[in-house]
Amino acid sequence: MDLLNIDIPSFNNKHKDLHQKSLGLAQAISGKDNDTFLEIIEKVKAFQVAIPSWALGTGGTRFGRFSGSGEPSTLEEKISDIGLLHAINRSSGAVSMHIPWDQVEGDGQEIKAFAEEQGIIFDAVNSNTFQDQPGQEVSYKFGSLCNVDPAVRAHAVAHMKEVIDQGVKVGSKALTVWLSDGSNFPGQLDFKGALARTEACLKEVYDYMPEDWTMLVEYKPYEPNFYSTVISDWGTSFMLANALGERAKTLVDLGHHLPNTNIEQIVAVLLAKGKLGGFHFNDSKYGDDDVTVGALKPYQLFLIFCELVKGMNEDPSLDLAWMIDASHNIKDPLEDILQSVEAMKLAYAQALLVDYKALEEAQANNDVTLGQEILQAAFRTDARPIVAEARMQAGGAFDVIKCYREAKVRAQLTAQRGTEVKATGL
Repeated sequence: MDLLNIDIPSFNNKHKDLHQKSLGLAQAISGKDNDTFLEIIEKVKAFQVAIPSWALGTGGTRFGRFSGSGEPSTLEEKISDIGLLHAINRSSGAVSMHIPWDQVEGDGQEIKAFAEEQGIIFDAVNSNTFQDQPGQEVSYKFGSLCNVDPAVRAHAVAHMKEVIDQGVKVGSKALTVWLSDGSNFPGQLDFKGALARTEACLKEVYDYMPEDWTMLVEYKPYEPNFYSTVISDWGTSFMLANALGERAKTLVDLGHHLPNTNIEQIVAVLLAKGKLGGFHFNDSKYGDDDVTVGALKPYQLFLIFCELVKGMNEDPSLDLAWMIDASHNIKDPLEDILQSVEAMKLAYAQALLVDYKALEEAQANNDVTLGQEILQAAFRTDARPIVAEARMQAGGAFDVIKCYREAKVRAQLTAQRGTEVKATGL
């Protein structure tokens, strides 16, 4: 965080007059009274999203990876980078580790104290049973928890227990499970047997978790297997979460759906059944593209947040895990994360502007046109001044990308770490 050699209050002051005019205009257009408008700003200010450790370096595809300069090569450096982001946007106050790409040394108190110095806490920890690690005695080539070989299943379960142990050391309270398990060809896998083996293994891991932990069960229809995936959709995840117990919930990754899936309806159903555990935010055109949040489908993102706002209005104690899972191979990853967090906060602010009472009345009267008008009025409101005001009140920068670039953060990281480093992860 010491690399942020820019005076944020002075940076913000240069934009003060324009910002105040824009903020007043946003309130006037929204039609919200002063108390309601200030409440919206407070809610946006409180919004926090976890940053995945693997997104701090340049991502890649199966065709290649174009690593950038100054990438973090240790957990300490990753946390330091998240501290930089948090200093700028005040909404990135957590890290989500991916083990074994990250490792907690000793009792974890040293790395936990280091994170606290940066204003960072540890969010959900993630297991990895989709890659064989160096020296691994068994292979996940034909699956992990669904594997017909009990030795492979035992190895995967042991790994997940180790991930929990490492998470406990640093104060994490959740385990995210994403399985690549599935098949590429008809006849390769018995569907019912694979699901039964997966459920039995997940139950063993679930029972191992501390009582105050949550298991987040992720789903994906395809990739890396292209004929079948064991946990292929939200229904399978929901079914497994119900079978496991109250502390197991479904995790929704926006990119883990077939094109044009109605994700906002999935969110609403899971909220209604008390089984929505959290999100991996990203954006996509075709599949699990993992591009910057809001880059392609901002209206869908807004509609998802509308369901979330309704859910939080109905249950203020609702506690969801928010995380970015976007990693592209041609952008500065820190700029990409800043853009993603901003897109989420913008969609959240717009969703808070919706007149839900009027929307309910329109729905009760089957007034389809008015319902659409109410939603699109909020979506078309420029809520950027609201997000900027919330960020500045929390001590962040008026313009996150401009601040990052004026501080020459990437050049400083490169000078400190060099040009040949490569972050761990995909």
